[in-house]
Amino acid sequence: MIGLGADLETTNCSRAGCRENADWRLDWRNPRIHAQDRVKTWLACDLHVDYLRDFLASRDFPLAVSPLPVSLEAVEPEAGPA
Repeated sequence: MIGLGADLETTNCSRAGCRENADWRLDWRNPRIHAQDRVKTWLACDLHVDYLRDFLASRDFPLAVSPLPVSLEAVEPEAGPA
């Protein structure tokens, strides 16, 4: 888990047993135990984003789901003229 706005240390899906690359970010908190400024983040692959969203939503946790930004380091530079 990472805090809201923090750099990502890993981009694997947070679903137990899944090692796929994540495409989604789920920022959430448990209002019964977390202050408003304490936000947790789970990452999800396309296969598990709905499962994790539904898991958190069923508990009435405040939740925001957004696509993970593409890291510039992950983009291959275009080949220049030969």
